[in-house]
Amino acid sequence: MYIIRNFTVAEQAKSIHLAMNYFSCLRYILAATILIGSLSSCAPTVSPTTTYRLEPVSGDVAMIDGRPVTKAQQHGVGVVASFEREDMEFVTLDIEVKNQTDHPIVVNPADFRFVALGASQDTLTDPINQSLALERLAANPSYEAGRVKMKRKQEEKRLKRAKVFNTVLMVAAIASDVSSSGNSRTYREFANKQAAHYAAYQGIAIKRAIDYGTFANRMQQYDYEEYRWRELALKENTLAAGESVRGFVYLPKVANASFLALTYNVPEIASVPILFKQEQVKQNRTKRKRH
Repeated sequence: MYIIRNFTVAEQAKSIHLAMNYFSCLRYILAATILIGSLSSCAPTVSPTTTYRLEPVSGDVAMIDGRPVTKAQQHGVGVVASFEREDMEFVTLDIEVKNQTDHPIVVNPADFRFVALGASQDTLTDPINQSLALERLAANPSYEAGRVKMKRKQEEKRLKRAKVFNTVLMVAAIASDVSSSGNSRTYREFANKQAAHYAAYQGIAIKRAIDYGTFANRMQQYDYEEYRWRELALKENTLAAGESVRGFVYLPKVANASFLALTYNVPEIASVPILFKQEQVKQNRTKRKRH
């Protein structure tokens, strides 16, 4: 009730009006949900998935631990690269950078970039600007870690708004229940109204559970993203002569590319090229739900 008092009278009236229209439909939604759930629980579900696979096709390629690994070098800067896995909106490369020069170099994952190529290794055009090549930078772990913090705050705000709306829905449902309880002409009409309000209460409870479940799932996802950028990704650092550093480099997905012409640039020192062939494999995963 404290939240409701923060609204103006006009806002309360508008919110309650919308809420009453909303919860009046909840019994139909609830019935449809139960019906769909009972039907789908007995039937197998087929989930088509597309998996990205990358394979190096340039440099000194060798099979190591069952996967192709390539080595390339220019002006004392060496790169060892292999495809690790698909990771949400990225494809992940396992990268090792070796400094075989006689002076320190700065290693920055954002210095990895690629140009998307077609099946005949022709350069694809950027869909946003047709006059430019389709070129992308690798993810910057520091920037992405900051985005995770922002997404956490946005999700917390979303949950707070959902709590307010759920409170408005509950107040409207109670007000309707109280006002209609004494207006029934027959027992059947009374029973129908009671059933409708019970369905509304159930619908609000379901919505509340969904809101909290969505919040928990997204926060768990953000926990993983934070761990990815903090622990797994290749970090920006200064690499002394004769030393090497290893970590994951995350490239944005480009669905229509057949090749990724990857380049690691060390400004004014070297530009190490590596060509990856990209495939998308469609799979149908069938899973039968238990009754």
